[in-house]
Parts: sequence; C-alpha cells; structure tokens
Amino acid sequence: MKNWLIALLLLLSFTYPIYSFSQTPLDTSSTFEDQRKRVNNLLNARNQKFGEYDVSLQQKTGIFGLFKSKNDMQKSIDILKQIVITDNNIFVETRKLLDLKDSEKERFEQLATEYDQQVTAYMKTISKLQNENDKLRESIKNLEEEDHSSSTYIYLFSILIVALIAALIYQYKLLKSKNVTKV
Repeated sequence: MKNWLIALLLLLSFTYPIYSFSQTPLDTSSTFEDQRKRVNNLLNARNQKFGEYDVSLQQKTGIFGLFKSKNDMQKSIDILKQIVITDNNIFVETRKLLDLKDSEKERFEQLATEYDQQVTAYMKTISKLQNENDKLRESIKNLEEEDHSSSTYIYLFSILIVALIAALIYQYKLLKSKNVTKV
C-alpha cells in the first residue's frame, strides 16, 4: 500500500514540471475568471472526495460488520489516490492562475510605463510650444516697439518737412513783398 502511494506521488511530482513549462498564460480577465472557476471546481471535487473517503473509512463490511474487508481498504486507497490526483491538478491549475495574474500585472505595469512615457512626451511638447509661443510674443512686442518708434520718427520728420515748407513759403512771401516795393 505504501509502495502504491509512493509510486503515485513520484509519478505526479515528475509530471508537474511538464505542466508548468507547457502552459501559456493569456492576458484576458475572462481567462483569469475561467481559471479561478476551474480551481474552485477542483477544490469542490476534492471536498466531495474527502467526504467519500470519510464514509469509506467508516464502512465495515467484514465479518459481522466489525472489521474492514480488503475491498473496503482498497476502496479507501482508491479514493485517496483520486484525492492526490485532484490535489496535483489543483496545484497545476493554481500555478496557471498565478501565472495569469503575474502576466496581467506585467501587462498593466508595461501599460503604465507606456502611458508615463506618452505623458512625458506630451509635457515636453507642450513646454517646447510654450517656449516658442513666448519667443514669438516677445518678437511681436519688439516689432511693435520698433514700429512705434519708426512711426514716431516719421511723424517728427513730417512735422519738420511741413515746418521747412512753411518757412520757405514765408521766406518767399517776404522776398516777394520786398521785390514789389522796389519796383
């Protein structure tokens, strides 16, 4: 009996690494929920088999119902084997569930990193555009000041020309009135 259990445990322990390398976790939450349901179903099946094992331990179909027969013992051993197989399946499915959770966590971390990079790039672009906008406003202000100073010079120059023309006209009238009196 011990040899059977040891052989079964060794067989199951050698098959576990095969399951762990062959699994490929998916990144969807529905797969995660499906995997959780599988683990819960296996746990429920284990509880049911353990109840059957308790019942089989209490069954005594031997002589006068006082002793366990060989068939009763074999039935209990078979149920224990099924419990061990179910436990191994629970371990495998739980490992898959943890791998799904880890891959989902990695995906979210990767998305967070990408979003941080995008936000940083947007902030750099906004900063660059704000600096460019400030430079353009400064150049507009300088151009307006230059335009204002040049228009001031034009006004002063225009007044000077008008004053010179007025002075020339006055001088011309003075000379003309002197010429009229000389004749």
